Amino acid sequence: MARIALKVDVDTLRGTVEGVPRLMEILRRHRVSATFLFSLGPDHTGWALKRVFRPGFLTKVSRTSVVRHYGLRTLMYGVLLPAPDIGRRAAEPMRACAAAGHECGLHAWDHVLWHDQVRHRDEAWTRRQMGLAYDRFGEVFGRAPSTHGAAGWQINDAAWRQIDDWGMAYASDGRGREAFHPMVNGQRLRHVQMPTSLPTFDELIGLDGVEEQTVDRALLARTESDQDQVFTLHAELEGGELAPVFDRLLAGWKAQGHVLGTMRDHHDALPAIGTAAAPLHWGTVPGRSGELALSAA
Repeated sequence: MARIALKVDVDTLRGTVEGVPRLMEILRRHRVSATFLFSLGPDHTGWALKRVFRPGFLTKVSRTSVVRHYGLRTLMYGVLLPAPDIGRRAAEPMRACAAAGHECGLHAWDHVLWHDQVRHRDEAWTRRQMGLAYDRFGEVFGRAPSTHGAAGWQINDAAWRQIDDWGMAYASDGRGREAFHPMVNGQRLRHVQMPTSLPTFDELIGLDGVEEQTVDRALLARTESDQDQVFTLHAELEGGELAPVFDRLLAGWKAQGHVLGTMRDHHDALPAIGTAAAPLHWGTVPGRSGELALSAA
C-alpha cells in the first residue's frame, strides 16, 4: 500500500470555473481530498502561443488537443481578448473548494508569465510575483495559503527562500522521486519539497500507444508497488473532457489499495529523519518540452 498525493494545478479562468467544480464532484464520490493550487491573477494563456518555437512544443500539443481541452476563448486571452482577472472573476469556486475540505494553495499570480520567465528573473521580480499571489489568496480565502506548487515546475532560489520566509512546511515545485530540503547557497532551507513523481496525463497521451481513453491504465501500471507518489493533474484536462478517465484512475488506485489524499497528508506521513538536502537542478522529462526543476536528491 502506498500514499498518493493528489495535486491539482489550476491554470486558467475556465479551469477554475468549470474544471474545479467537476473535479470536486468526482473527489466527493470517491471520498477523497486533494490539494488545489490556484492561479490568482490575470489569465494570459494566449501568451503561451509564442512557445511554438521551442523544441518539442509542437510535438506535445499535437498529441493533446490544446484547443479542445482549453477552449478557443481561453487561447485568445492576452492576445485578441483582454486577460481576465481569475481571482476577481472566480473567487466563489475557490472558496467552495476550501469549504468542501480540500487543501488550497498557491500556483501563481500570472501562470504564463511565471512559467516563461522565473528561471532567469531576480529576487525582486520573483518576490513581487509571489507577493501578489499571496495577497490575493488572503483576499479570497481570508487566511494565508498552506503550500505552493510552481507553475510549469519552474522555480528559482529566491522563490524557495520566499516559501521559507512565509513559514510553509512543504511545497511541490519540481519533478523527482524523493522528498528533500532545498539547498540555497549552501544553506539547508526549512521547508520540504515533495516533487511530482508520476507522469501527467498529457505527458503520456500519444506516446507508446497510450490514448486518452487508456491513459489511466498506463498510470496504474506505474503504481503497482508500494512506492509513495505525488500526482499532478490539471483542472483543464482531468476536470474537462478527461474527467471520466480520472474517475476510473481514482477507482483503480483504490482497488490497488493506495491511500489518496492531499499534500498535507503526504507531508505528515514523511519520516521524521532522513530527508536529504539538494540544490536546484534542471533537466527534462519524457513527454514534456523544455527543462523543468528536477530533484537532485
